[in-house]
Amino acid sequence: MTLSAKSSDLLLEKIRQGASLSSREKLNLIIGLSIPSILAQITSVLMFFIDASMVGHLGAEASASIGIVETSTWLFGSMTTAASMGFSVQVAHFIGANDFQRARDVFRHALIATTILSLILLVIGVAIAFPLPYWLGGGDDIARDASLYFLIFALTGPFFQLANLSGAMLKCSGNMRIPSIMSVMMCVLDVVFNFFFIYIIGWGVVGAAIGTSLAIIISALGQAYFAIVRSPMLALRQDHTPFRWNPAYIHNAAKIGAPMALQSVLMGGAQIVGTRIVAPLGNVSIAANSFAITVESLCYMPGYGIGDAATTLVGQSRGARRFDICRSFAWMTIGVAMLVMAFMGMLMFIFAPELMAILTPVAEIKDLGALVLRIEAFAEPMFAAAIVSYSICVGAGDTLRPAMLNLFSMWCVRLTLAAVLARDYGLKGVWIAMAVELTCRGTLFLIRIWRGNWMKKVLQ
Repeated sequence: MTLSAKSSDLLLEKIRQGASLSSREKLNLIIGLSIPSILAQITSVLMFFIDASMVGHLGAEASASIGIVETSTWLFGSMTTAASMGFSVQVAHFIGANDFQRARDVFRHALIATTILSLILLVIGVAIAFPLPYWLGGGDDIARDASLYFLIFALTGPFFQLANLSGAMLKCSGNMRIPSIMSVMMCVLDVVFNFFFIYIIGWGVVGAAIGTSLAIIISALGQAYFAIVRSPMLALRQDHTPFRWNPAYIHNAAKIGAPMALQSVLMGGAQIVGTRIVAPLGNVSIAANSFAITVESLCYMPGYGIGDAATTLVGQSRGARRFDICRSFAWMTIGVAMLVMAFMGMLMFIFAPELMAILTPVAEIKDLGALVLRIEAFAEPMFAAAIVSYSICVGAGDTLRPAMLNLFSMWCVRLTLAAVLARDYGLKGVWIAMAVELTCRGTLFLIRIWRGNWMKKVLQ
């Protein structure tokens, strides 16, 4: 198979021109788009892995101070992702239709709208930073560092949004390479900055937050440059007509992004409730839970990378009115993701103790984290099905029903089970609930893809 960027670009062009693709070419295209996206996803998680490892060697309290607010940072980050996707899906549809000027018009609207949103989130983040650890059940021993970590993250929010938007725009145009390169660069910078601020200057948890923020800012500016200035399809300097505000783009972005944003809020809220369930179990459980989530994310990031490819392929196929290959791409991407994540789950099961040992020298935290990771490993293939199926629906513009499936699974299955099982089984019970829920969610999404309800959006 030829996995070069040029080969992927030529195959995407065949979709836009209405040419037929063989099964080999489709698989070639899926792999060609997925590999750089997987690399980008993994390196972004490695950044948090590095943070956790460096901070973990400072002790359980330092680890818990990040762990207690981690789900809150994910909530804010997911809001920026939802806003970006509301616009980037439209861009994918216009690119699929070979209407690059309208794609750039949407991009201009996205830059304005998401900047406003990110500033609103910044203000909210600053306002809640100091009471947040107490709301989540944290004690005085970790509250100060947890608050400062979250505050620095909130102040970096506009750059995080810019990185999300620019990366999403590049991916939907078929350029997975630049976001991947920028993610690798961000990871390297994160190591350098964190080492300097944590160990050389001695700022501990605050140093980790500053180092990560600087890496995010530099990466955001790099991705924005390639999207706004260098992209053959999206570079804004190609247009010379006056900018006109078009409410339809905002309306369409809201139709696509609002269910995703609501899902982000409620899913983030569910994760925060999950943190509340874990918090009474003590600092060892808080730290083990946080570290295990970080390790597990290395396992499921390939699923999100393949999901990015699925969104691009379904989005451009929809824009090109290529209904014949939308379903084919859907099932092929799901199959590839399930195979990859089954393999990753096996590796996680085997090497769970070694992975936890990288993050913490504390034996209690390491052993508990390894135990729950081995529970979760069995759910990874069905988690892959849920991730990629959702991405397929997003590419088709179908976001409301999939968001409802995610919310039902999280709130009615995971949290209910976790609250019950945590009483008798502690953190082990919380992760049993997680594994059951992910299997349930994957099953529900496979049924939706099989029934073809998402195709209604493609056919509109």
